[in-house]
Amino acid sequence: MIYLDTHVVVWLYAGLTNKLSELAKGLINNNEVGISSIVRLELQYLYEIKRITHQPDTIIAELSEQIDLQICNRSFNQIISTSLTINWTRDPFDRIITANSQMGNNILLSKDENILNNYTHAKW
Repeated sequence: MIYLDTHVVVWLYAGLTNKLSELAKGLINNNEVGISSIVRLELQYLYEIKRITHQPDTIIAELSEQIDLQICNRSFNQIISTSLTINWTRDPFDRIITANSQMGNNILLSKDENILNNYTHAKW
């Protein structure tokens, strides 16, 4: 299972695959793909500030059909416990999304330089 950062979800939904690296495209095409449940909340924030025009559940439902996107069902309390050990960012979304991936040593697809520089299994 590989996990997607929020911006990757937005780009996939919008059909902006040209924004993805070749490695990212290959990983998405050749693996099970998931998201942390906190991505839903970050998508809602983006919707509320009008940075995206569709609601989170619409985006996730469509990507579930297109690429079999799954929402991780790990214990949120355990994810939060893991996120408490991540001290290289103050962004709560980045901490939780990274912690979700870190719990299983899963790849996290992200273009975020801070994540790429600090999470061993982050790829772009």
